[in-house]
Amino acid sequence: MKNLILRLCLVCCATTPLLAQDQAGVVPREPKGRVARFVYTSMPKDLENPVTIMAGKEIQPLLLCKLSPSDPVKIPADGILRIVRKIENQGDPTKPAYLTLAQATIPETVAEAIVILMPAPKNPDGLLFRAKVQDLAGFKGGDTMFLNMTNLRIGVELGKAKIEIKPGEDKIHNPLGGSESVSLPIRLSYFHPERKEWAMITASTVALYSTRREMCIFVWDSGFERVDFESITFPVVKDPENGG
Repeated sequence: MKNLILRLCLVCCATTPLLAQDQAGVVPREPKGRVARFVYTSMPKDLENPVTIMAGKEIQPLLLCKLSPSDPVKIPADGILRIVRKIENQGDPTKPAYLTLAQATIPETVAEAIVILMPAPKNPDGLLFRAKVQDLAGFKGGDTMFLNMTNLRIGVELGKAKIEIKPGEDKIHNPLGGSESVSLPIRLSYFHPERKEWAMITASTVALYSTRREMCIFVWDSGFERVDFESITFPVVKDPENGG
């Protein structure tokens, strides 16, 4: 049975800091200004990882992980971030050309975003992912964000709280009540459109902490014809300049 929160302790991007180092072994500082991080729900078999990110005229490698957000990427002035693959330029072989595999447009009002990459149906444009941009404003330590990317109603029972998330909707819940941590039973369900009743996805016990933000993404698994979910943990980044 899946564990909604603690799976990150077993699977994480331990190699990400190594990839971020330059030849001198120095880890670059996080970019200033508006930033976005990437995470995926399923990785195409033929996609290289690290992927190549295009932000304006800047090209950079980025390691993608399933259960942990990527390193931050600075959002360019036009707000458009692309995952690209270098291809041969038929018009001018001396100049590079790129095929867009995924594209996300971050609104000007969003300062910190998570870009959720989900498999795209096969199409002639070559897109491998469809991208969901989620604003992280108001997403604080101890919060759990439930994001429903299915066409079905999702039900969450977390302790005594009962939460319903409509298709395409997201809701944030914080059960800490001033505590540093809490352990609660959780039950995830979806409303079966034919049986007209709630069907359980999974049930477990979760530990929530004020030092973490949790995101639970509900998706449709076309291979098994069922509702599935992915959980992502965001550490709370403290600001030493402000006493954090």
